[in-house]
Amino acid sequence: MRPTPHMVLGAGALTVAVVAALVLPGTPAAARPAAAPAACTPAQAVANGGFESGTSPWSASSSTVITSRPGETAHGGSSYAWLDGVGSTHTDTLSQSVSVPAGCDAATLTFWLHTDTDETTSSVAYDKLTARIGSTTLATYSNLDAHTGYVQKSIDVSAYAGQTVTLSFTGTEDSSLRTSFVLDDIALDTSGGTAPPPGDSTRTPASPTYTVNLGSDTSGTVWTGHESVTFTNASATALNEVYLRLWDNYHGTCDAMPIRVTGVTGGTAETPTVACTALKIDLPAPLAQGHSATIGFDLGITVPSGADRFGHDGAYSFIGNALPVLAVRDGAGWHLDPYTDNGESFYSLAADFKVTLDHPSSLLVPATGTSTDTPGSSGRTVTTATASKVRDFAWAAGPFTRISGTSPAGVAVNVYSVSGISSSSAQSMLSTAKSAVDAHAARFGAYPYGELDTVLDDNYWFGGMEYPGFVLDVVSSTALTHEIGHQWWYGIVGDDEYNNPWLDEAFTDYATDLALGRTGTGCWNSVSWASSTEKITNSMAYWDAHSSRYSAVVYGYGKCALHDLRRVLGDTAMTELLKDYATAHWYGVSTTAEFKAAAQAATSTDLTSFWTQHRIDG
Repeated sequence: MRPTPHMVLGAGALTVAVVAALVLPGTPAAARPAAAPAACTPAQAVANGGFESGTSPWSASSSTVITSRPGETAHGGSSYAWLDGVGSTHTDTLSQSVSVPAGCDAATLTFWLHTDTDETTSSVAYDKLTARIGSTTLATYSNLDAHTGYVQKSIDVSAYAGQTVTLSFTGTEDSSLRTSFVLDDIALDTSGGTAPPPGDSTRTPASPTYTVNLGSDTSGTVWTGHESVTFTNASATALNEVYLRLWDNYHGTCDAMPIRVTGVTGGTAETPTVACTALKIDLPAPLAQGHSATIGFDLGITVPSGADRFGHDGAYSFIGNALPVLAVRDGAGWHLDPYTDNGESFYSLAADFKVTLDHPSSLLVPATGTSTDTPGSSGRTVTTATASKVRDFAWAAGPFTRISGTSPAGVAVNVYSVSGISSSSAQSMLSTAKSAVDAHAARFGAYPYGELDTVLDDNYWFGGMEYPGFVLDVVSSTALTHEIGHQWWYGIVGDDEYNNPWLDEAFTDYATDLALGRTGTGCWNSVSWASSTEKITNSMAYWDAHSSRYSAVVYGYGKCALHDLRRVLGDTAMTELLKDYATAHWYGVSTTAEFKAAAQAATSTDLTSFWTQHRIDG
């Protein structure tokens, strides 16, 4: 580990802004509702969302909508809702009256959608599925969203807390060429409810320390063992419970969870909520400010098939977001947002990890942190990885080919390749990694995580994915430079990735441009907003409902806005702003309001119109 850098802050007003960012409470995300005064009982409000108990209480346009007939398949169980698929002018509807409990911090509608179509267009939405609450349209999907298999959709419906509303889905087809919209496992989860009083925005539970001991099967796809976490309540408001995020249960069902937590000690586990990605653990007594507690549990992980951030590509397993981590409570209450496959949902505080992984010696196991290998039982190796001040822990397992090097600044870099990656490609990516980690460090502060592991597989559908000290990537210099940039923007300088995705993606894409010598000249000239509600600072709840615009706006327009800000401030002032801002938030959490305040303090120019023009709210 390298120590936290101690940099001299910029002079004058910038120093004032950065110091203020250190001592002022964090600003809750504007998109999250204020905590209601009523007590919340976390609940799943949709009845028979998997359609396994007949048709009640659903109302449908015909008796064939809820079905198990051949032609389509269920996401879980045997039944599902099949709207349209006729191939002529047709409308199907499905609805249910739902009571959304009051007093909860979050209410999230999730459902699994499979769309297949005979339409051949790539630009015209002929056939549509509309999700509504009452008369309000939540999201619209079409033949353009056709996808092999099911995709989970998630929508924030917190605004309807305390109301009884009609949840409905309407599928419409035009006069020719069929499109089927197939729904399953519909849920509306509410959670939270012990939010601190207004003004207490302290992020807690703080200073988590995770200890994990796992062993794998012969393939590295099944891991079992034990995890414990010790934490401190940093808030003046007592902790009556904590939540574990079981993120990778998104990749299964509540009946077949790939992340299984049993035998909880130090508290009482309730039934998982938020599509089984959140597990509430009631503490035996209220935990006062400054006091610590430990919970432990047995853990089982089954890695599904697929070249995903949690999946296996043949003999190679990629195990990101699999370890349960503590959710964050702040001034907005508990952050229990749904998993999104469109971007990231992850929001956690910096923590220490010691993870012991017992595996067959035929498998190499790159991981977050600094790793050492020792002999285990016959034919097995024990990899022990330690990491300090990281927000998550990830690893991989497989018969990788490994090459290593050291950057000019002294960072140990390892590249692990699956069998389809050529040695020349691996060497090229090693060179990219060494130059990228040093370039970002020179701009934002020394890389603190000791070593950096890159795992290459050109079958990843997502291009690249970042974890502390560990990235998954295709063979692409631009993508790898971007993912390594996330070591600073998300890893070191944290943010709420669900409610403020621009704070890591736009900042990282801007950093990537700088590292690759790109100036972003004239990039704002190509900006074209899709609607008046489209903004760089929108949350993933918005982008999941407008997924085709996510990359263009958050990555593209976001980095262009930062290039424009550099032109307003000047190169030197912008460089100092970002380095000082990173220092002030080192291992902390960034918010849009804090960044805007720091930027304003760096210039005598009033930036109000700049934020408005670039649609940066908060």
